[in-house]
Amino acid sequence: MNVLLLGSGGREHAIAWKLSQSKKLGKLFIAPGNAGTATLGINADIALNDFEALAKFVIDENISMVVVGLEDPLVNGITDYFGNKPELQKIRIIGPGKIGATLEGSKEFAKEFMVRHNIPTAAYISITAENINEGFRFLENNNPPFVLKADGLAAGKGVLIIDSLEKAKAELSDMLNGKFGQASKKVVIEEFLQGIEMSAFVLTDGKSYKILPEAKDYKRAGEGDTGLNTGGMGCVSPVPFADNDFLKKVEERVIAPTIAGLQKDKIAYTGFIFFGLMNNNGNPSVIEYNVRLGDPEAEVVLPRLNTDLLELFIAASEQRLNETKIETINQTCVTVMLVSGGYPGNYDKGKEITNIENTIGSLIFHAGTKISGNKVVTNGGRVISVSSLGESLAVASEKSYYNASIIQFDGKYYRKDIGQDLLKYI
Repeated sequence: MNVLLLGSGGREHAIAWKLSQSKKLGKLFIAPGNAGTATLGINADIALNDFEALAKFVIDENISMVVVGLEDPLVNGITDYFGNKPELQKIRIIGPGKIGATLEGSKEFAKEFMVRHNIPTAAYISITAENINEGFRFLENNNPPFVLKADGLAAGKGVLIIDSLEKAKAELSDMLNGKFGQASKKVVIEEFLQGIEMSAFVLTDGKSYKILPEAKDYKRAGEGDTGLNTGGMGCVSPVPFADNDFLKKVEERVIAPTIAGLQKDKIAYTGFIFFGLMNNNGNPSVIEYNVRLGDPEAEVVLPRLNTDLLELFIAASEQRLNETKIETINQTCVTVMLVSGGYPGNYDKGKEITNIENTIGSLIFHAGTKISGNKVVTNGGRVISVSSLGESLAVASEKSYYNASIIQFDGKYYRKDIGQDLLKYI
């Protein structure tokens, strides 16, 4: 089976790495891909939202399955586009249609879905420029910190957590005036949830589902969870504080009602669901939905998956996921993200990356990289994810940090404390 994978980040490199292990895989194409995916398949320089060009490529290359790695094409309706073309209807798409993708594409839509299906989440209000005074009153009637979320997609940077009421009001005004472009023309203000965050993941065919390993990621740029929010600076799986009792509650109170809610609302859904969760004294609440695997979560979840990913995708596309089994490697995986100096603000591209070949004992997943001449160079803020499996958190961390120190590029930065806050739970 020939497969086209859409995306160019560390998540897509990890998916490509896992797919490449399947005996059922024919050719693997990645659009647009990066320097890492080029070692596993054929990169195709096609814009992710050029559905017409992607459709032509699928037909020309005899592709049977399209795996959508990231949210943007899903929110823009790529699954519906393929489903509405007679010549493309036999193509299997891993990723929900436009309505299902709105679970990530609109924070308001997601909150309404959760409330409708009794899924635990924070109290909220949706605000536009027309009712900004209601937003001010909501802030005044709650205690800090205040959570402001751009309703639409903002590349993981549209969430602000603010300690000052006056600053929260100012930021609300700035967001509604276009701080995050169209994404923040509507803002969801939420009650702040106390606790510690983690993420759960399922693959679903819309009726049944399979639970993947859980993970905890680190969003802040600085050590000790300080600094600006990023797309993710590192990740750990499994999560020591997520015991069997908590994970059972996650399935019963969050996962199962979500899948049942999709069916009740008649939302067809084939693909991943990412549940951003808060663990508050052993009780889960949903912070957000994503409609794809996380990044860098994929870089710790997939190395722990001991099941053929392509076979799971095929089963999901045929609505027989209930017939499959998920096997998990009983080890800890830690990933450390190497980023460009200045990220998540301004940063330079085109810096040569060296010594990747000198790493040992880790999986090196490329994110913001490309091939320039005969060199691998930086091509984004998050550059390389260094993932390692180990018998313990300490062992896995040591491997990742050893290899993170070996890889070199000008301006390289990485957090030195990924997973350290979890040691107290072990």
